[in-house]
Amino acid sequence: MASTTVGAADRKTLNQTTGSIAAPKWTRIGTPTYTKARIALFLLGFASFSMIYCVQPLLPQFTSSFNISPANSALALSLTTGFLAVSIVLSSAFSQVLGRKKLMFVSMFIASILNIATALTHDWNTLIVIRALEGFVLGGVPAVAMAWVAEEIHPDDLGKAMGVLIAGNAFGGMMGRVGMGMLLEYFSWQTAMLTLGVLCLASSLGFLVLLPASQNFVAQKHFQMSFHLRAWGQHLQNRRLLTLYGLGFLLCSIFVTTFNYMTFRLSGEPFALSPTQISWLFLCYNIGMVASSTAGSMGKRFGQKQILMFGFVLMLLGVLITLMSNLPAIIVGIAMVTFGFFVTHSIASSLVGAEAKTTKGHASSLYLLFYYLGSSSIGSIGGWFWINGGWLAIVALTAILCIAAMALTQMKIGKATA
Repeated sequence: MASTTVGAADRKTLNQTTGSIAAPKWTRIGTPTYTKARIALFLLGFASFSMIYCVQPLLPQFTSSFNISPANSALALSLTTGFLAVSIVLSSAFSQVLGRKKLMFVSMFIASILNIATALTHDWNTLIVIRALEGFVLGGVPAVAMAWVAEEIHPDDLGKAMGVLIAGNAFGGMMGRVGMGMLLEYFSWQTAMLTLGVLCLASSLGFLVLLPASQNFVAQKHFQMSFHLRAWGQHLQNRRLLTLYGLGFLLCSIFVTTFNYMTFRLSGEPFALSPTQISWLFLCYNIGMVASSTAGSMGKRFGQKQILMFGFVLMLLGVLITLMSNLPAIIVGIAMVTFGFFVTHSIASSLVGAEAKTTKGHASSLYLLFYYLGSSSIGSIGGWFWINGGWLAIVALTAILCIAAMALTQMKIGKATA
């Protein structure tokens, strides 16, 4: 297995560029500092992930409003996550100069303005350009937040803390989707986007006030591309990290594809559900919040590899259950997919932070690069499967991805994570 530790010749550079501290000042769960950080990260997750995924329940409306295909409507989300994936890698490097907190705040603030801007357009091409820019700006949030947690939280509490972060992300994703659906019952999608943008703007200000300053990180004085290239290169030579990156790609592919095209399935016959009724499906994210918050404890008790396998098996069973034509059964299947996804994502995320001995922000950014590339690429490709094979084709696609993830976990994660 390749090491993630930067060579001896680079140790001086590391001390200058990553704020490597001899005696880390860890934050422990239960302290006032942790409580403030938890609220701040919750606001961060709400704002960023509600803006990323708020268009998911709007996809059927986009097809009718702009007279486009389901695959084209999915670009409103796929372009956002695609540009987000690229930006995540760049932002992890620039956060070394700008600082973690400052970059996360600026990203949230500008993205909120862009979300408001979408409410002012009635042209499809303009809308997807704004959504692409919004994704690029939001790249300053996910990996940097993961790095902040990995750097500031005591290693014994890392699994639980990462679960809390992901629970906040889940809440944001849920509220963005459910809120959109409920507002559509009474207002236009433009008004819904405007309302969300204003709420996220307020959340960004709350985050700025509440997040504690970093104790184990010192910003660079100068941007050094050679350092970042070496850091990314060493992480990409680590086989266990590569495995985790592959799992991230498969995880997000399965999850986003399932939810993207379930909205089309439920809006058509025989269900013919309204946008509000479809949005209630995303209340399953409550299950995800519980799953991500308890994943760390489950991993310690049963072994992380076992929980990863459990999560993927649950996702596979869930997508197969959605083949049924009974609405309650479909909801159960979606709930199983959601629980399995958040458990697995929490474990994989914490393993990235634990496996990367140095430059944790770079390691996290690569994980999220693959994660969101899965959402962008397979989320869009799923449109072709939907058009040509309906829901059966979507289930076949996601089931194959689940099986691939289980095989990868079994072959590459190995005993070290058990």
